[in-house]
Amino acid sequence: MNNKEYIAELAQKTGYTQADTQKMVKVVIDRMLDTLVEDETVSIAGFGTFEVKKRLERVVVNPSTGQKMLVPPKLVLNFKPNAQIKEILKEGGNEDE
Repeated sequence: MNNKEYIAELAQKTGYTQADTQKMVKVVIDRMLDTLVEDETVSIAGFGTFEVKKRLERVVVNPSTGQKMLVPPKLVLNFKPNAQIKEILKEGGNEDE
């Protein structure tokens, strides 16, 4: 599902226009980004937790040349789904169906 399809479906389910729905989704995402940039976690009840983690510096080896390279540390976004979401995905279906 792409962004346009997601917004259309969300607008239909909520009764808002697609333009209003797009604005609301943008505000939610922007606020989540602001919170993550401040190095705070974002927890969404019934869904999961987003957090920024620091990946440490490490040495990797190019398998074709055998050359060792140093990969610098970086920040990565991590998502941990809650138990209910994990169970739904494990069973391979939606709870609505």
